[in-house]
Amino acid sequence: MNRVNLITLGVKDMKRSVAFYRDHLGFSTSETKDNPEIIFFNNPGSKLALYPLDELAKDIDEQKPPQRSGFSGITLAYNAKSEQEVDDMMKKAEAAGARLVKPPEKVFWGGYSGYFTDPDGYYWEVAYGEMWEFDESDMLIVN
Repeated sequence: MNRVNLITLGVKDMKRSVAFYRDHLGFSTSETKDNPEIIFFNNPGSKLALYPLDELAKDIDEQKPPQRSGFSGITLAYNAKSEQEVDDMMKKAEAAGARLVKPPEKVFWGGYSGYFTDPDGYYWEVAYGEMWEFDESDMLIVN
């Protein structure tokens, strides 16, 4: 088991989250409804799905309610190809309703990055490293 095909985020308001990811950040999908039961975004090498949080919690364990508060220990990442792209994506996310958690800055590992949270509190890092290379699908090459 050496791959991740699908990441599903449990969301409180599908309509708001669909608008955030599809309409404001430009995530690609064939879904045209504003409030679908589930939505899949087409990313090179993986898919990102949004599904109602309560329904996702029931699918996992009907006896336990969903618990989301604070930092869960997981981040998602967008790897940019320039510092300017980091700045542009952070501005785009903030304009779409994201909460800016950490403005972009030079960081300890030699890159440039910042963090925001989406409407459901999921943390996204937007980062650039001048040493990074990308494959033909725009996937970060990590050796």
